[in-house]
Amino acid sequence: MTPTEPILEPGARPEGAGANSPPGTAAPFSPADAPEDEIVVSREEFDTLQRDLDQALAKADEHWKLYLGAHAEMENLRKRTERDVQNAHKFALERFFGELLPVRDSLEMGLAAASGDVGIDKLREGTELTLKQLASAMEKFGLREVNPTGAKFNPSEHEAMAMVPTAQAEPNTVVQVVQKGYLLNDRLVRPAKVLVAQAPPRS
Repeated sequence: MTPTEPILEPGARPEGAGANSPPGTAAPFSPADAPEDEIVVSREEFDTLQRDLDQALAKADEHWKLYLGAHAEMENLRKRTERDVQNAHKFALERFFGELLPVRDSLEMGLAAASGDVGIDKLREGTELTLKQLASAMEKFGLREVNPTGAKFNPSEHEAMAMVPTAQAEPNTVVQVVQKGYLLNDRLVRPAKVLVAQAPPRS
């Protein structure tokens, strides 16, 4: 009778196969068996690196404090600027109204005088004085009148209300100012309304 041979399951290893490898055969390599990389430095090098690190950290801390100081200063400057702009908007006309107050005083005194027994000449004199005060106050702030009688018509400063046929003036010149115009620091505030000369029709 023939003895029965042992049957191995697929993928099974004979018992002790790994332990009884033939002499000279290397065992399978595992990454865990590899030695870890190590950086070896001397004590002197370590102290130098530590000193450099401490200096870098100190420098970074210094820069951070400088940044915080500069940021705080910029924030204060922004707040001051906003406050100055708000005050400028609020009080931009303070000087202008300060110049107008004497004009108002004169008008009030003239009105009070008109209710009494005052001659027309006195009222006229007071009105002329008040008008001079008003003109002076406006001139201090750069207002200049445009009163172009006899000047060449300038569409950038004048507004023609009508053309007047006449032989007494050069064509396209201003023969009459209906309403004076004004410039504020050379910028047109209101154009002068004028009548412009036109050559008379030929008979």
